[in-house]
Amino acid sequence: MKRIELHLKNKSVKPTAMRLLVLQFFTEQTKAVSLKNLEIALAPADKSTLFRTLRTFEKNKIIHSIEDGTGVTKYALCLESCNCELQDLHYHFHCTQCENTFCLTMLNIPTIDLPTNFKMNQANMVIKGLCSNCNN
Repeated sequence: MKRIELHLKNKSVKPTAMRLLVLQFFTEQTKAVSLKNLEIALAPADKSTLFRTLRTFEKNKIIHSIEDGTGVTKYALCLESCNCELQDLHYHFHCTQCENTFCLTMLNIPTIDLPTNFKMNQANMVIKGLCSNCNN
């Protein structure tokens, strides 16, 4: 738990009991999770407290949000080296069978030459198909 508390402090986030629980939960995940997943896992935690925690974590670059086309925002832990800059953007994979979404952090989104006076702030690249568990 000390490592998690130190991670929050390094990101200038006060380590409250709920924040420690939420970050611990994220460190144990291998796939992106929704607010609903978090609510179920940390019941009886208050939904609004969890939502505020997610917003704080996202603002302080502890987690990032993913729009995978399902209409439900999912969240995943950022790599410790991540500053959520354009060079940190990576692909995501959404399994059409089990509906899990995974970060493919080893595959960075390529730089795109935009027209003059266009500025990219973010990009969301989602690959859809079958994950390794569903493809067996």
